[in-house]
Amino acid sequence: MHATLPLLEVTDFPAIERQSLETLQVNLGYKCNQRCLHCHVNAGPHRTEMMDRETLDLILPVIKARGITTLDLTGGAPELHEDFRYLVVAAHAAGVHVIDRCNLTILFEPGQDGLAEFLAENQVEVVASLPCYSLANVDKQRGEGVFDKSIAALQKLNTLGYGGADGKLRLNLVYNPQGATLPPKQQALEIDFKRELHKHFGIQFNNLYALANMPIKRFGSTLISKGKFHDYIKLLKDNYVEENIEHVMCRSLLSVDWQGYLYDCDFNQQLELTLGGGKRQHLRDVLDNDLKGKAICVAEHCFGCTAGQGSSCGGNL
Repeated sequence: MHATLPLLEVTDFPAIERQSLETLQVNLGYKCNQRCLHCHVNAGPHRTEMMDRETLDLILPVIKARGITTLDLTGGAPELHEDFRYLVVAAHAAGVHVIDRCNLTILFEPGQDGLAEFLAENQVEVVASLPCYSLANVDKQRGEGVFDKSIAALQKLNTLGYGGADGKLRLNLVYNPQGATLPPKQQALEIDFKRELHKHFGIQFNNLYALANMPIKRFGSTLISKGKFHDYIKLLKDNYVEENIEHVMCRSLLSVDWQGYLYDCDFNQQLELTLGGGKRQHLRDVLDNDLKGKAICVAEHCFGCTAGQGSSCGGNL
């Protein structure tokens, strides 16, 4: 795999600072039942990195100490962590809003019996990857058979109350472009997704998040191999929108890797760009340390969050 960091470190992206923390985004490990082309963490079935119990048990104390309201669980497939359900139950009991970044097909993996029901019982918000509403495009990006399993998973979640207009059990979908292009307008795309998924499969969901592909890890390496890396960076920079700076996710989010080390966002985590660009810090370091006003570490890939309509873990900005 081609290294992308040497091509991203020199940047003219503006300096930004942290605001109050609202979300702790925790990567529980890189093991996944899928291996997607656009995956910025290079996850897959062969990965073995998983957070240990000692580190996991620091999560709720940090949330309480820093007044954080949302726990955003990601991976890999976070559900493959042996303590996933333990953590979700504890967080829900503590009044914390939990988000599960779910690839949908995980609901049908061995050992995941009752997963959908468990998520519903604990009022977990499901943010589910579905890059398109057509079989051909999804299977091309994510693997053969993924689309059919994803549709079955969405239908199962719907039967449990997910995606309803009352918003009690929120089901949001995530769209990524097929290649080196910016995502289309999120609002219009959401209308298309809702129409097609309901028409053909009876599926309903709450919101669609349109995310730009980041020029790092597997996707960045593919761009380099095709000689399109610098063209993609130029596309991001040419579409930079200054107003998006005020709403980038790193201002109110703290990213945690599977070892408990801290980063300004999930993308910086994958590039090993430490929190604020300083010495490496751990979860235990923020138990008594307020990060508000601290500098955020930036590089060329940050233009991916500010290009066009903007892009974050919660969709456009």
